[in-house]
Amino acid sequence: MALSRSEAEAKVKSWGFSHVFTWTDSPNSHYPPHSHAGLTTHLILKGELTLTYPKDALPEKTTFGVGARIDVDAEKVHEVWIGKEGCTYVIGE
Repeated sequence: MALSRSEAEAKVKSWGFSHVFTWTDSPNSHYPPHSHAGLTTHLILKGELTLTYPKDALPEKTTFGVGARIDVDAEKVHEVWIGKEGCTYVIGE
């Protein structure tokens, strides 16, 4: 059974993240290579996203769907493509 928004936000907070919010991206959105100052996590509630680390020696694209938790280390450069149905996920910072 899928988590509600409030249940998912509570779950991400329980992982130790103090700033937690739900975000929705439009279908086929793209985030060019970027990084964040601190560790971030993403818990997918609806849709899918594809992630790569372009500065890795052999970058690979990996697609994640509902229920997936994706952690991105501080200062780790990453690039993201949102699926054709969009994507809603809880972010923890």
